[in-house]
Amino acid sequence: MSQSSEKFLLVDDDITFSTALSRSLKRRGYTVEVAHSVADALQQCENFTPDKAVIDLKLETRSGLSLIPLLRKRFPHLRMIVLTGYSSIATTVDAIKMGAENYLQKPAGTREILSAFDDQSSQHDVPTDTLSPPSLDRIEWEHIQRVLAENDGNISETARQLGMHRRTLQRKLQKRPVKS
Repeated sequence: MSQSSEKFLLVDDDITFSTALSRSLKRRGYTVEVAHSVADALQQCENFTPDKAVIDLKLETRSGLSLIPLLRKRFPHLRMIVLTGYSSIATTVDAIKMGAENYLQKPAGTREILSAFDDQSSQHDVPTDTLSPPSLDRIEWEHIQRVLAENDGNISETARQLGMHRRTLQRKLQKRPVKS
């Protein structure tokens, strides 16, 4: 399939980011449709059959992860990448299990996104003996993200399950720990 005939679906509630990425992809010869919510993405797909999709993890009303199985069922050969500013191991695993090809941390540029689609080697093939153990802050972050995902992004219910005040949880979610 030639580059100019590939169709992209961008799903991101950040209008500035999605506009910039859309323009950049169009300059490279791709056909692009932009959606700002899960419902908007499904509506776009009524008259548009994408080859590739770039989906933001944290949309305003729903998780972008909820869109992956819906698109996978409708378009079995669709290649998808999840973008997020709030990465965690739990959501990465969920995205890959649901059918995403890759998972990128924001900010990601057009070259990095296109490269992620072309990357045939798995980024998960890193030998585990070369990895250092995660910090306590990182372990706490991963646990919070896992419970948050189990509650479909419901902050109040997640705070109740974790035994903390909702505002405390929101503050913790704003502070993303370093990678290790």
